[in-house]
Amino acid sequence: MSLFFKSYPIVRRILFSLSPEKAHEITLKALNCFYKFRLTRNILSYSPYLPKEIMGIKVNNPIGLAAGLDKNGECIDPLGNLGFGFIEIGTVTPNPQPGNQKPRMFRLHKSEALINRLGFNNNGINELICNVRKSKWHKNGGIIGINIGKNAKTPIELAIEDYLKCLNASYTYADYITINISSPNTEKLRSLQEKEHLDRLLYKLVETSKSLSDTHQKNTPLALKISPDLDLDDIDIISDALVRHKIEGVIATNTTLSRNNVTNDLFSNEKGGLSGYPLHELSLNIINRIKKNVGNNVTIIGTGGILSAKQALEKMEAGADAVQIYTGLIYKGPILIKECINAIKENQFYDNIT
Repeated sequence: MSLFFKSYPIVRRILFSLSPEKAHEITLKALNCFYKFRLTRNILSYSPYLPKEIMGIKVNNPIGLAAGLDKNGECIDPLGNLGFGFIEIGTVTPNPQPGNQKPRMFRLHKSEALINRLGFNNNGINELICNVRKSKWHKNGGIIGINIGKNAKTPIELAIEDYLKCLNASYTYADYITINISSPNTEKLRSLQEKEHLDRLLYKLVETSKSLSDTHQKNTPLALKISPDLDLDDIDIISDALVRHKIEGVIATNTTLSRNNVTNDLFSNEKGGLSGYPLHELSLNIINRIKKNVGNNVTIIGTGGILSAKQALEKMEAGADAVQIYTGLIYKGPILIKECINAIKENQFYDNIT
């Protein structure tokens, strides 16, 4: 295990010599290959056990993988064996779609950040569900969230129908479902965060969820993924909607359109959502405000800019019940998972974990 972790700087150097999207593809293929030949299967046993309940679901630790790395659920078992407490796959749409034109991913090395304008490229909900059904990690108790969105060709006025299709298809297979209305790379998607649109969307999804729960005798919690570019009034409106519609969780936050503190970095002017280190403070402020608004009525999952155990702790201190990483995994490697778990275990938050 130590060799696997220690070798990551070398692996990263190789991957960073490739385009970000090509490196992404190779990473997923390599993880599947390593898993097949049992090169990563023992890592899980070295991950500290720190059970936590989020949205009524017991996870082995409060460090999750954010959506975006494994859009189609092709790499669930290898990723699960890196030691995550839960994994979120997607964003997935009802129908397959290629996403935006390439190049559409850019590394900002100095800022330890990424910009992407992928546009929900994925193989569709049916293929993702097939992959979830095949996952041994999930069958053995691993927790999977499915992040759902709308197809680019679907008019925003009909977006609810796309979310309902994905909800119906994934309800019995997911441990929780994330409603992604905050990606900056799908036209008009963020308008669904506005009060009128949000109320209508959440009402339909909650009503359908209740019906599915009755039919299948299974409760699959819903979480809402929100933008870091909201003003205080917007956050308050969303917080109120979360409580009124009894949404179990909120994921704060998605990528940002802001380019503060990255203006001197190569590719900083590229269009798309920014993730990584510069996002940390933005998401921290959102978490803090939401926590003040919702108290313990909604589970808060903090994500955005976690590249160290210290930043994971700061998310928890701001009010997050659990955290997710993605860009930090790319820059720091799998050791970041263990470092975050250990830091939380050694901190006061350990007493709050049940």
